[in-house]
Amino acid sequence: MSGSGGWLRGFFRTKGKGSDPASFPYVRERPIGPASFAEDNNDFALAMYGQLRQQGGNLFFSPFSIRTALSMTQVGARGETAAQMEETLRISSSDEKQHVGFAEIIQRLNAAGGGEYEMSVANSLWCQDGAPLQPGFLDVIARHYGGGMNVVDFGRGAEAARAINLWVEHKTRKKIPMLIPLDSLGAETRLVLVNAVYFKGMWVLQFRRTDTRDERFHLEGGGTVRAPLMYQHGEVRYLQAAGYQAVDLIYQGGELSMLVFLPDRRDGLGNLERTLSPQILHDCMERMNRREVKLFLPRFKITWGTVNLHDELTALGMTLPFNRSQADFSGINGHQPPNEEALFVSAVFHKAFVEVNEEGTEAAAATAVHAVAGAALRPFKPPPIPIFLADHPFLFAIRDRKSGAILFLGRVADPTRGS
Repeated sequence: MSGSGGWLRGFFRTKGKGSDPASFPYVRERPIGPASFAEDNNDFALAMYGQLRQQGGNLFFSPFSIRTALSMTQVGARGETAAQMEETLRISSSDEKQHVGFAEIIQRLNAAGGGEYEMSVANSLWCQDGAPLQPGFLDVIARHYGGGMNVVDFGRGAEAARAINLWVEHKTRKKIPMLIPLDSLGAETRLVLVNAVYFKGMWVLQFRRTDTRDERFHLEGGGTVRAPLMYQHGEVRYLQAAGYQAVDLIYQGGELSMLVFLPDRRDGLGNLERTLSPQILHDCMERMNRREVKLFLPRFKITWGTVNLHDELTALGMTLPFNRSQADFSGINGHQPPNEEALFVSAVFHKAFVEVNEEGTEAAAATAVHAVAGAALRPFKPPPIPIFLADHPFLFAIRDRKSGAILFLGRVADPTRGS
């Protein structure tokens, strides 16, 4: 079985006294036009991947979790703060259409499975006892994100953090413990928004454990490690494209799948990462055909994070929300800058876990935002059976097949390393 989990935490703080004003120029470079929820989601997923991939090594995160939590935050943003968040999150539709898009996919994923797999998307608000919150903000979060309200005393920081962590741990089947460090909440905290995503599914075509063998896995920087390589010979959705192969491995129930991109060259991961785009992703899915394939895939388990996404989000254009003197989240608590109770985002953290084995996949992710104060076969000459040999670094995504939205995204650089 394979599993994945992750969490993201962002902090809203009140500005307080002694702020150090900073100016961040903002230029809209991406024209706003019609696009589906999945197209916007995947555009953000690959943009965030483009920032995170620079860290090297194994990588795994949930762009859907990150985007959900930040979208809940964006509900209360106003003016240029809201515009920057829309740009960074690749929101190309109206506010109402955006929130309806989240509501539809959250409701469908939560209702899906029919016993063939487990899927849960949960949202919650954690508010300082007595802190004002705008009715319109609470209404949107409840109607479209299903966010339940919880009142806590952030002045008792460790106890408040434990309460949130227990909620996340429960929603992610204990795959994401300790979402929020116990010393990270305090008297200035006003609001924490949390998203948790959990998935557990079995492959339609499972690997037989007796066929798994320890084989050489070639590292991108040179050298090899011994890794358990799973094997199956069957019919899967497959594509041979320029520079890479791709397979789409479907989970029971048929609604989710794992898409794997394997560079042709053992040292080709970097080039594939640089060229991968939403259009290539779309074209790949359109061109895939069911084919008999000899498939080799390593068994692996990765825990990635905790990572503060402040720098990555800033690089993508989200600067004002982190600016204590200029951020405008008056749609949350009614206070605009320079009021001392005006909110800004102080940090955004993410952590993720994935395990892939012969039976299937288990995945979990959580996000929190914290406010502080084919051609026909020729007769008698069938084409050779393609071999998909993942014995070198590759990319993978767990995706919702109905919409095409990427829920989890990652890279396996060394399957023998747990992080």
